[in-house]
This record gives sequence, C-alpha cells and structure tokens, in this order.
Amino acid sequence: MSVNPPQLLRLVAIAFIALAAGAMAQPADPERAPGWTDKAPVVSKRFMIAAANPLAADAGYAILRQGGSAVDAAIAVQLVLGLVEPQSSGLGGGAFMLVHDAKRNKLIAYDGRETAPAAAKPDRFLDGSGKPLRFYDAVIGGRSVGVPGTVALLAETHQRHGKLPWAELFVPAIELAQNGFRVSPRLHTMIATERHFDQPRARAYFYDAAGEPLATGAVIANRAYAATLRTIAAGGARSFYEGDIARDIVATVNSPPANPGDMTLADLAAYKVRVREPVCGPYRAYRVCGMPLPSAGGLTVLQMLGILEPYDIKTMEPMSLWSVHFISEAGRLAYADRSVYMADPDFYTPPAGLIDPEYLRERSQLIRTDGSMGRAKPGTPPARAAAQKVAYGDDVALEFPSTSHISIVDLYGNAVAMTTTIEDVFGSRLMTEGGFLLNNELTDFSFAPTADGKPVANRVDGGKRPRSSMAPTIVYDRSGRVHMIAGSPGASAIINYVVKTLVGVLDWGLDPQAAIALPNFGSRNGPTELEKDTAAAALEPKLRALGHETRVADETSGLHAIVRTAAGWIGGADPRREGAVRGD
Repeated sequence: MSVNPPQLLRLVAIAFIALAAGAMAQPADPERAPGWTDKAPVVSKRFMIAAANPLAADAGYAILRQGGSAVDAAIAVQLVLGLVEPQSSGLGGGAFMLVHDAKRNKLIAYDGRETAPAAAKPDRFLDGSGKPLRFYDAVIGGRSVGVPGTVALLAETHQRHGKLPWAELFVPAIELAQNGFRVSPRLHTMIATERHFDQPRARAYFYDAAGEPLATGAVIANRAYAATLRTIAAGGARSFYEGDIARDIVATVNSPPANPGDMTLADLAAYKVRVREPVCGPYRAYRVCGMPLPSAGGLTVLQMLGILEPYDIKTMEPMSLWSVHFISEAGRLAYADRSVYMADPDFYTPPAGLIDPEYLRERSQLIRTDGSMGRAKPGTPPARAAAQKVAYGDDVALEFPSTSHISIVDLYGNAVAMTTTIEDVFGSRLMTEGGFLLNNELTDFSFAPTADGKPVANRVDGGKRPRSSMAPTIVYDRSGRVHMIAGSPGASAIINYVVKTLVGVLDWGLDPQAAIALPNFGSRNGPTELEKDTAAAALEPKLRALGHETRVADETSGLHAIVRTAAGWIGGADPRREGAVRGD
C-alpha cells in the first residue's frame, strides 16, 4: 500500500496516541526512579532527537523520518510538549533557539523571549511601601504575563529552515489533543503539589469531577487546544497575535479578580522575533556557542569554561573534591558578573570583553586551593567605560524552574538546540479559552529597579525582554563540524547543569548519557549546591573543611544532549525526568 507523507504522519500520530492511551510502565517516583543512573544512551547513524516527554520525542522522530528538518521536528515537539508537559512550556511562553544551518555552514540565534507590555513600569513588582513583592504575590495573575514569543519563533524558523509544510507539523499534537493522552507520573505530581490554581478554567482542566488532581494514567483531552492549533496551522502566526486568540489572551491577562495585567492587542501585534549573533568561545579543542543576551546563559557558560580553561580538569576526575571545588568557584565568578552586567541588549549596552580570554584568565587566578573565595564580586571587564553609562546594581530577580529543552540533528546535518519555557511551574496559572497556559515571565525581571541607589540593568521597562538563564548550546570540533548539542531546564541553575555536562563530555570523555547522569553541583555565587543522595552530597564534609558553605537538596535538571561519534550520533536524556531519545 502506498502512503503519502500527510497520511503517514497521521498514521504515526494515531499509533503513538494508542500507545499513550494504553498501559504504560512508569516509575513510582518521576524524580528519582530506582536505577536511574543506569539509563542507557541511544545511538543512531543519521538523525536523532532528545526531548522531555516520550510522546513529544515520538512526534519529532516521525517528522525526521519523513524527511523533515531539525526545525520541522522542533515545531512538532514543542506543540506536543505544550499539551503533555503544560507545566513547563507552550504557546503561552517563549523560547530561545540555536539553529546550525548545514547548507550555509552557519549558526543562527533566534530570540523568541517574551516582552513586557508597553505599559509596564520599573516599579511593577513593588508593594505600596516600595518593597519587592513576595514571589507568588507577583506571579499569580496577569501582572506577571509577558507577550508570548513561542509561536512567532516557530513560524520564523520554519520560514527560514523548514522543509515540510507548516500545517503537517501540527498533526501529531492535534490528534493527541483531540483524542486524549495519559497523564504521566510527573504531570500528576506537579498538579498534586500545586497550591495556586485559583482560576476556575485551570482547575476544571487539571482536576477531576470530584475535585482531585488528575491521577497518573488518567486520559485527558484538550479540544480547545486542538482548535487553537488548527487555527494556527491554517492561519500561521498572525492568527495567534491577531484575531480571536489574541483577544482571548488579552482578556485572560487583564480580567482575573486579583493581580490583573495591562496587556493590549497592540502589544501582541507588535511582537517580533529577534535574530541575533550567537556568542562563541574556545574550550580545549572545541568552539562552544550559545545564546546571546537577553539570555545570560550563553555568556555565563562561556565565562565558566574560560575560567576553567587554565586548569587540568581532566585529571581531577568526575565528582572529586577538586573538580567540584574548581567548577563551583568558577560559577561564583561568572554568576557575579551575570548579576550586574547582563540584560536586554535592546535597552542596555553591556560592557565589552565579558568573554575576553585575558579577562577570564585574570578572573581564574582568583580560585584558590587553600579555601573557597566565598561570595565573589563582579569583575571589571575590558571596555566597561565605553559602555552605556549605567550605575550597575545587583539584580534582585527570582527564577524558578519550569522549562524544557530539545536537542535535534537531522538527515541533512542541521542541528537545533532549543530551550523553551513558561517560567514557573504552570506559569501565571492562567489558562486561556484556547486551552494553553500563560507565562509569568516578567518575574524574571529584577523586582527592585534599583540597588544601593544604582539602577539595575534587568529592571522592568515597557517592551523589554527579561534576562534569562536558558543556555541552549552547540559545540563544534576543530574541523568546524557540529560535535555536541545540549541544554537543560532548571532556572538559574541551568548554567551549572550545562557546564557539568559539557565538562563531562569534553574533559572526562563520557558519553552524553553518563555525563547527564553525573550528580548536579555548583555555586550561583551563594552556597555550593550538592544534589541530595548522590556522590556530590557525600563530598559535603570535605568541601566544608575547605571553607565552602554548602546546601544539599534535589537538583532536578532536565538535560538533553547529542554527541557526534565516528559512526553517527549518541544521545542522552536526563534520568531525573521523563525525557526520551529517538534515533534512526
């Protein structure tokens, strides 16, 4: 029987819907399953995808098998993630995407970050006495919602890099939304532990008829989301930013009984994706590239690697006292710069030289072997005096982890690293009539617009994009070929998670699955954070003896990485979550 491409996509979609609705063996604890570090890497000769949910990975895999590009697959994955992992990303959020265009041998950075409404002012998150609001007093409701950028990002990148028709990429998500999927253990856990669902529409979706959180294995359909996807599939991004969907977004943002926002139809219509130059720097024999500002992820990852460059990390071995010490100290120095120097470059000119090798070498000399430096101070990068005259103040921004990452390489040698988010778990907790949640991304701005009398670069302003820590990363080998694609959720800890994985592969020679499974650790210029119940936590007494203030806790990353091998590709997905890798 001959089957044309649209029919094949539909058949594949139906097949994995049937799988989703069937009995699925799932671990009792989605955060830490027995034997979780034994998860095996996946190998492939031609193409590969790693994503945060098996159904999303299956959707992207179907697109790649059909000859779609890495961007085509990323679109299909994102649309499914917005359905099956709504707590992390979706149409109501934003994303950063790095695309390696093999035909042009060029890396392009696409900024789909949310923007503040035009009416937003620097005092947005201050109370009546001028003090910063408590985090959830700012998050819940419309005040925290930024103009979503994800749909515009998907459309822009498809126009430039897509191969399959736009509408075909929506088929798997529409089928799942219409016919239903089974609630995963992780989604159930997130719903059951959530305490801020006040909006009746959201409660009606995430709770059963008895008012209980949807159980693991319960079948849930989202026909409103299916209708929204059909509209966008037929009308493109414009149908999201204008018309009924846009009116629904504005009404949802501005009409909650508490904490209403001030978004307008003009804010939505004015949204634009920014095409930016990636930030790149050397590390060992490799060239590491990431997102530029307003994501601080790329610069901070490169700063940490540049600070570590003079030291022989390879001989320190994974999870030794010295590897944890040096990487944590590098984090203190890099996060200190991040706090004062990084913000939306369309509103602020950062100082040049943040990843200048000589500057980073000077910073690296501050690492001591006889003790921890404690809280690091920001450095003085070259050409700071030539920057816009801003009195830099420490940022008071709170980031909480609810994000997702997608790594893809296609048949043609194109690669995508995409990190996508709605910020906190379930974002603003506002669900539109169109069946998707809205972000709370504006709480990534500093709540305090000044610090010690100095203006903060990452303060709120109308039309501005909040600083992010998302760090989609693509690494090139000495011959200029894509060597590695990586990224993670995890709020501001994303940077440490990504650096750990890069060091694991590039210094210690681990496969990506083993590198991802290494215990998480690092410092964000506060305590040295050590993942609970791991070899990292076992180092706590020695680190304390070296002068480290320590904190042992869960460090639930969601890393996904793909690495080139002599025979093709090898991929890994974080065993701490539900991620999956698919290859030919």
